[in-house]
Amino acid sequence: MAQVLEFRLPDLGEGLTEAEIVRWLVQVGDVVAVDQPVVEVETAKAMVEVPCPYGGVVTARFGEEGTELPVGAPLLTVAVGGPEGGPEGAAEGSGNVLVGYGTQAPAARRRRVRAGTVTADGRSRRPGTAEAVPGAPVAAPAPSPAAAPAPVDGPVPVISPLVRKLARDNGVDLRRLTGSGPDGLILRADVEDALRTRDGRADTDLGRTVPVSAGTAGEPAVPVTAAAPRAGDGVRIPLKGVRGAVADKLARSRREIPDATCWVDADATELLRARTAMNAAGGPKISLLALLARICTAALARFPELNSYVDTEAREIVRLDRVHLGFAAQTDRGLVVPVVRDAHTRDAESLTAEFARLTEAARTATLTPGELTGGTFTLNNYGVFGVDGSTPIVNHPEAAMLGVGRIVPKPWVHEGELAVRQVVQLSLTFDHRVCDGGTAGGFLRYVADCAEQPAVLLRTL
Repeated sequence: MAQVLEFRLPDLGEGLTEAEIVRWLVQVGDVVAVDQPVVEVETAKAMVEVPCPYGGVVTARFGEEGTELPVGAPLLTVAVGGPEGGPEGAAEGSGNVLVGYGTQAPAARRRRVRAGTVTADGRSRRPGTAEAVPGAPVAAPAPSPAAAPAPVDGPVPVISPLVRKLARDNGVDLRRLTGSGPDGLILRADVEDALRTRDGRADTDLGRTVPVSAGTAGEPAVPVTAAAPRAGDGVRIPLKGVRGAVADKLARSRREIPDATCWVDADATELLRARTAMNAAGGPKISLLALLARICTAALARFPELNSYVDTEAREIVRLDRVHLGFAAQTDRGLVVPVVRDAHTRDAESLTAEFARLTEAARTATLTPGELTGGTFTLNNYGVFGVDGSTPIVNHPEAAMLGVGRIVPKPWVHEGELAVRQVVQLSLTFDHRVCDGGTAGGFLRYVADCAEQPAVLLRTL
């Protein structure tokens, strides 16, 4: 007789407490292999395919597409063993001692295989409802024993699919890692440390950014309905997913960071001419955002106080020696801030290519959590929305953000005469704990000077 095991929504990353079902990858009656992706979910950070740790026949699914589920909620049930378990060898568990995640390294197949009829009477079922195979006993999942550090030939103590995906994409063998989490649990930081060690890089600020939490630690997860009812004369829109994560992070920034803003108008005519000349020379086209990013990294080298964060517990300012540059990108899912790693080591051509890659990934919702965290300074080009100026909110826990308005022709005094020039407004919001106005003003003035006279930048190269 087959045993029916329940697979629950696993922990998808530190700080995340729920996920929304985007697309089911299997139907009731399908035969699934160990660690085969069964559902695609969206969290506040990224789109994730969730693999099932059991092999067998899917007997039930829980939740329609568009439904938000808390971590630990049932996702589906799988009949393992016996005739209902499919071909010999299919009805096996992954051997994992932790909640809801497998241990197989190879990517699982995606092809759906139907195992006979779904029901004995041939009735069709509505997708997304809890559907059970008649006569199949449902067994409650056994409690998971405490995880121990993984031996080379034993189960891997990993809960988060995001951690596993990061390791798989970068060729890291999780069985060779010792987790720093409770009971040897392998965290994202452990994988990133392994990557740094493998690549010969020194320990840096990578991963220090506090992950955006969709809830408060210690509070029970509460399911949120897919659509909120009308109330009074308005419509209630749940703050969830990316929108909820953005709301939480902006609110935290306003609560914790005593920010101040300064701004300046700059003549960007020569910067635009320089870009035109670079692109006329042949080769890959250089974006204006890449030139602004190059100016920012040069400015941060002169004013390193703004490439830092405040450790409130230790009451220390942590000044960083590498620039991981975030840039604001508006998508259909909301505002996201992808991060260009080691932006200070890149030239304009490399920055252009990386901005293009990350922007496309943002639009297609394929950014990984590692590409959305760890920033040390943010560049926000809100000029694309047709506005001249703004007062940016610092991207917590960073110390500053540079905002760039639209570049428009305006009357300007140039070389003692009134002329029409291409003018842009630059604004800098900074954490007043890390520096005073003199430093912030010096940074902003340097950025403006480079925009007005790009040759200024050459003196710092």
